[in-house]
This record gives sequence, structure tokens and C-alpha cells, in this order.
Amino acid sequence: MSQRPKRKRSLRRRQPPGTAPGTIDVDPSWLKSKVSVIAYGPDEVVERPLTGTKELEPLLARFPVVWINVDGLGDADVLREIGAAFKLHRLALEDVVDVSKRAKVDRFPDHLYIALVMVSLSENVLVTEQLSLFLGKNFVITFQERPGDGFDRVRERIRGGKGLIRKADSGYLAYALLDATIDGYFPVLEHFGERLEALEDSLVASPDTNMLSEIHGLRRELVVMRRAVWPMREALNFLLREGSDAFSLETRPYLNDCYDHAVQLMDLVENHREMASGLMDVYLSSMSNRMNEVMKVLTIMSTIFIPLTFIAGIYGMNFDSEAGPWNMPELKSPFGYVVCLAVMVTVAVVMVFYYRRKGWIGMPRRDP
Repeated sequence: MSQRPKRKRSLRRRQPPGTAPGTIDVDPSWLKSKVSVIAYGPDEVVERPLTGTKELEPLLARFPVVWINVDGLGDADVLREIGAAFKLHRLALEDVVDVSKRAKVDRFPDHLYIALVMVSLSENVLVTEQLSLFLGKNFVITFQERPGDGFDRVRERIRGGKGLIRKADSGYLAYALLDATIDGYFPVLEHFGERLEALEDSLVASPDTNMLSEIHGLRRELVVMRRAVWPMREALNFLLREGSDAFSLETRPYLNDCYDHAVQLMDLVENHREMASGLMDVYLSSMSNRMNEVMKVLTIMSTIFIPLTFIAGIYGMNFDSEAGPWNMPELKSPFGYVVCLAVMVTVAVVMVFYYRRKGWIGMPRRDP
């Protein structure tokens, strides 16, 4: 079995104690921010890169929904400029760069802040990324750690005018992005399920010590998935209870569907975790059975040779047959050597036949 690539661990950056609340502290190793905007209405769509917030004023005045997407968190000035343009709360902007990999919802007077964890696979290794989303009256702002996301179908729906998205408000766009993020979990969990089933078949057929690291790797990645899904479910529940005024009556049923998908994800994660834990028992049981088979063969071989060794030991004592009638007169027999070997072979064959009839070797005996 080929060795799996190691999963890269990301450590959470923490600000020094006593730092003022709302401080935006970016990591120098992060990618520089690239900003793009999609503004749309029922009859028109404008999509282009964004070089400054001044370009947003005519778009906000012209279109009912404006979506600003920021790829990369390495430019603090861009974050501050966007935050000032839309009056985003300082604590929410601090959470954008504090990529803690935990879902949450914060409610402010004129906007909502929603943080979710996006998941994907890179060379069969789980990759997590924080998505920060701001929802206002006629705008949606998304911050991502790196380029590449699962929102391409949402963009295609906006460009082609498919579905309700071009006719709906910014709340529906926020729902569409949340729904795309949640749907991205299902292919990843399906991949984990296939790996678990393949690993279970391999464990039963031919257990190997290398499979132990595979099991531990799967359990570790499923723990990461659980840490992402569990708070996401709670965040969506809070959004349904406390943030419903940001979504229209037409959008709330769709938002409730997101919550149902999150509950379904939680069930899948728990099932996969139980299956991964069960694989450890299967591994230990398979290795124990394999060891028992080896010991069984060695024991049978030793048992067969015990009487043969006994016979060979008796006739190897070399007592003088002329000293008395009880001192192994068989030593003078011209056929003594052949008879001794024949007796030893007969004993071995009888024992093998007896063990096979009892089902101790070969196929087990089935009584009628």
C-alpha cells in the first residue's frame, strides 16, 4: 500500500496579550488580497476586478445586489478600506484574519457576520479554509484565505440568470453561498466513505501493519471534519432564530434547508467516525486471527514431531544388546532401520489424518 501524503497542519496565529480589540494583524506569509465584484439585477450583470472602493459607489446605487469577493488575507489595508466603506464592525474584521477554523454568526445593527469552514481535497488530503461572509441590505462581502472556491455554479447562475438569484435580494445570495459551502462537504465525506470501505475489505483479506497509520490518518481527518460541522450546525440554527430579519420570507425556507443539510452532514461524520473506530477493532482482530493461524500451524508441526522424536530418542540410546535380553535386541535386526522409519511415517500420517478429520487443519469438518 502506498504511503499517504502527510496533512499539513496550520497553527492558529494569536495576537500578543493586551492587543486592542479590532486589531487587524495579518500573517506576512499570506497571499496578497485580490478583489473582484459582481453587481447584478434582474436585467443586467457587471463583473470585473476591483482596484478601489470608490468604484463601488455607482454600482451600489445602480444595482440591488453587489457581491464583493476578496481572495487572500495578506493585505490589511484592503481589509480596512472595505471595512470603512461598508461600516463593518472592527471585531468582525478582526475575526476575518483570525482563521480559527470555527463557524460562528455575529449580529450587528446593520449587517451580519458569518464564518464557515470550507473543505476540499488536495491529493487525497483534507484541506480546510475559513470563509468570512458579511451580509448587508444590498451587499454581500466574502473573504477567503486563497483563490479557488466552490462558488462557480453560483456565478454561472448569476451570469445566466438561472433560477431566482437575479430576481432576489442579497439575503438569497448569502443563502446560495452558504448552500454551496455546505454542499462541498458531501463529496469529501463520500471520498472518506469509499476509503473506509476499501480499507475494511483490505483489513479482512490481508491485514498489514501499514494500515494502522491509514486508520489513524482517517480518524484524525474525521475529527477535523467534526470540528467544522458541529459549530456550523449551531451557527445556522442561530441564524434561523436570531438573524431571520436579514432574510426575506421567500428565502427563509431555503435557509432552513441548509440547516437540514448541516444536520445530515453531522450524522454522516459521526457514522464515519464510528466506522473508523470499528476499523481499529477489525485490524486487531485480523492480526490476532493471523497470529492464531501461525501458532496453529507451528503447534501441529510440533505435535507431529513429538512422537517421532520420542522414537528416534529411544533408538538412539545405543545400549549393548549382548549385555542382556532387555537391552534393545532390535538393534541387531537386519530390517530394524527400515522398520523404524516405517513406524515413524505411519505415526505421522495417522496424526495428520486425525487432525484433518477433527477440522484442526485444512477445511473445518461439518457435522451432518
